[in-house]
Amino acid sequence: MTESEICKRENSSSLLVNSEFSGDVTEDWFVAEYWGSKASPVGSGGRGGAWFINAAGQQLVLREYLRGGLASHISRKTYTYTGEHNVRSFSEFRVLKRMISMALPVPRPVAAWFRKVSPIQYRAAIIIERIQGAKPLADLIGMLSGADWYSLGQTIRRFHDAGVRHADLNCFNVLVVEKDFFLIDFDKGCIMPSGSRSNWKTDNLNRFARSLRKVGGDAALNQVWDSFLNGYEGSSTA
Repeated sequence: MTESEICKRENSSSLLVNSEFSGDVTEDWFVAEYWGSKASPVGSGGRGGAWFINAAGQQLVLREYLRGGLASHISRKTYTYTGEHNVRSFSEFRVLKRMISMALPVPRPVAAWFRKVSPIQYRAAIIIERIQGAKPLADLIGMLSGADWYSLGQTIRRFHDAGVRHADLNCFNVLVVEKDFFLIDFDKGCIMPSGSRSNWKTDNLNRFARSLRKVGGDAALNQVWDSFLNGYEGSSTA
């Protein structure tokens, strides 16, 4: 635990709270029903399990960790517990804190929660700040200019140069605010050790390209990809 985070224990729950956040966070905060009319589902992308919440005027996002794919047929909301340091919500909270310290464009983490539901399983959720005025890139693919895609390439390069590996870089996890770009959802993301092989960066870019093709089609990908790569590679041509 660092000086910028507070660890709380409530009943069978464990919480990490950002000490810079002004609010008395409790385990109830991680239950959407607790917020009543102050919570509304996030509608774009993802697997569900995310809500915009209004906490005394502070605009936040609550996201529950949910399994996808075949694993979801076995257990939708629980994960294998292998120690608190490996809990998904705590890991993402700390990765976000590190990226904030690097001045990278990500939302500020507010709090993380988990509760063991058995000796070997847990549930988890995280609360982050809502980026005001943001729209997912998936909704704007055909509306951005070549200069915008060039800027996005530069932004992704900043993350890669800092060693940040996003585990699911797709066009729903890129948010757009006017001419600025932010990355969200760093579940299973990490800061790669110095000296690591760089093939993870290529994998990241390939995953992003597949997402663009899936949402916008081949024509959209072909139209924007050169501008994006020029920004990523530092070419002078947008």
